[in-house]
Parts: sequence; C-alpha cells; structure tokens
Amino acid sequence: MSDNSSEQLQEHLRKGLKALDVALTEQQLSGLLDFISLLIKWNKTYNLTSVRDPLKILHRHIIDSLSVLPFLSGEHIIDIGAGAGLPGIPLAIAVPDKKFVLLDSNGKKTRFMQQVKIELGLSNIEVIHSRVENYQPDQLFDAVISRAFASLKKMASWSAHLVKENGVLLAMKGSFPEQEISELANSLEIKAVHKIEYTGLDADRYLVEIMLPKSQNRN
Repeated sequence: MSDNSSEQLQEHLRKGLKALDVALTEQQLSGLLDFISLLIKWNKTYNLTSVRDPLKILHRHIIDSLSVLPFLSGEHIIDIGAGAGLPGIPLAIAVPDKKFVLLDSNGKKTRFMQQVKIELGLSNIEVIHSRVENYQPDQLFDAVISRAFASLKKMASWSAHLVKENGVLLAMKGSFPEQEISELANSLEIKAVHKIEYTGLDADRYLVEIMLPKSQNRN
C-alpha cells in the first residue's frame, strides 16, 4: 500500500474503533494494519477473501470482527472455520490477555494464519488444521465463536464437545437467523440475539449466543 492509502486506512481504522468505543494502543493499531497488508498480499494467490479493496477489508472484516468484543466470554476461546483468521486474529490483537485457537480444515488458510502469527508475534494464538468435529483439545473452551461458518444447528452439533460447562457458542450472522433458530433442538437455549450497530456499518449484523445443556458439555 502507498503511504497515502496507508494513512487513509489508519484514519478509517481510528474512526471505526471510536464508533465501537474500543481503545487500542499504537502497537495494536499497527498490528491490525499489518494484518490487512498480509491479507492483501496472500490473497493474490491463496484466495482468502472475495473482498479486494483495503478499505472494504477494514470495514467488512476487521471492524466487523472487533464489533463482538463486548460479548466475548472467558479467557480461552476457539474460532471455528476461522478461514483467514476472522474474527480470531483481530480479536487476539485487541485482547492479548485472552488465548485463541484458530481452527480451519483448509490447509492454505491455516498456513496463512500461521504466517500471520509469526510475522505479528501473536503469542496468544494457536493455529489448528482440522475439521471441527474431529478436534479433541487438551483444554475445553469458555467460548466457541464463528463467522459465516455454518448453520446454528450444525455449529452446535459439531462444536458441543469443545465447550466447558457454562460455556457459550457465539455465532456471527449477516441477517437475523429466524429459520436457523427454529431448527435448533429444544435442549439448546438462545441466551440472546444482539443486533450489532456502529457508525459505518453498511449491512445487518447479528450475534447469536447459545447455551448448551449440561449433558452436552464435557467435564
């Protein structure tokens, strides 16, 4: 990116964070901008996202990922179907005291996330190449988060074994998932559906919180 486009991106990032009421250090701001640069660079050969414009990547991917910060539960979180590291990498940059596992079944995407971890020095993330239903962690998670990964029913079915008792599933959705909610088993409790709103958002965004019954959690 040119100096001018980099400065413009930084200005938009600062405005976006202000709209979210999120305060980050200069080092964290640089980390988010460096992540965008890496995403653009690797996207040329790895096809990580259909969004090509840096400003659109900032708003649709980075700010969108950070919009769920107020609802992030616990200290140990797994991002399933993480793809290019969204929302996991922006969240890991923003809250370095939390630990994140970024899981995806696509080898190219996990290689990209591993490279981001190395280049940005993100010691609070671990990248796992696996299908979510096959992954058996040594430690269970406080929260499972996904962004445009699968239906709520599939997400709950595939990831129930990953969550601690009293843990939560956090599903980021681009529209209100009325049909998906109706398909959930009666044993699953919708804790809340949050409408995400902030200045500059050009589409609907929702975050669904699902509580699993105790019988579905491992001890």
